[in-house]
Amino acid sequence: MREAATPAQRLRRVLLTVGPGAFWLVLFVLVPTLIVLVVSLMSRGSLGQPVPPFGLHNYVRFFSDPLFLEIIGRSLWIGFWSTLLVMLLGYPLAFYIAQSRYKEVLLLLVVIPFFTNFLIRVYAWIVVFQKEGLLNALITAFGLPPGEFLPSTLAVYVATVYTYLPFFVLPLYAAVERIDWSLLEAAYDLGARPVRAFFEAIFPQTLPGLLAGFLLVFIPAVGTFVIADLLGGGKVTLVGNLIQLQFGSAQNWAFGSAASMVLMAMVLLGLWLYARTQGERGLDRLV
Repeated sequence: MREAATPAQRLRRVLLTVGPGAFWLVLFVLVPTLIVLVVSLMSRGSLGQPVPPFGLHNYVRFFSDPLFLEIIGRSLWIGFWSTLLVMLLGYPLAFYIAQSRYKEVLLLLVVIPFFTNFLIRVYAWIVVFQKEGLLNALITAFGLPPGEFLPSTLAVYVATVYTYLPFFVLPLYAAVERIDWSLLEAAYDLGARPVRAFFEAIFPQTLPGLLAGFLLVFIPAVGTFVIADLLGGGKVTLVGNLIQLQFGSAQNWAFGSAASMVLMAMVLLGLWLYARTQGERGLDRLV
């Protein structure tokens, strides 16, 4: 019979298994976050460096300035509508992939964009939307005048939807694969029409994947700055661009850190709401 492990042995096992991962998270996630939090409470020095005194003045400035509130609102607006477009495209696509004989090939096509660098994919849309690009070439081929698609909000929406569509399709596909289709047959037997049968028997089973996909798209869409910077051309300023500006040309690390903490708080709030609505297994399903 195997002897029970002593406290020292259990501690050694924990350090050997959980220890390296915990050390990595503490060193590269927790410590930098605490540093950003401390810097966000400091003031701007003469050269832009964070200096005492400490206080909440950066947060007060952020939430009292209509310009910054407008940027937050624009980020949420673009993030919401981009996510909604992704859902409209990805929901039927996930069902089609799950019921196709070639699901492995289709899943490969969904994840193929991940094999290419994100920045290169964004630059590819510049080739499409620029004045002499592919889109205007197609338009002029039909005898129509070329349009000005770059920089524009339209280009930001299109690139955002394209970039984050796989993040929605994959978790939803996993939920569709677990659907109990006998419930649909039972709904038909009870006299439900197709639309009502779908929303009563099928849609609730896809809700965990739907919510997980929504968060996986909405959170990075709100915080993105590369897409808005390259395709928006300064006309579309999001909270990510604001943070980049503060750490760059504005040289105000303290205020940039405060804006970063606000964005992080928005992300954590979304994760908390998801965990509350989905119960204890909410975040497990998201991962």
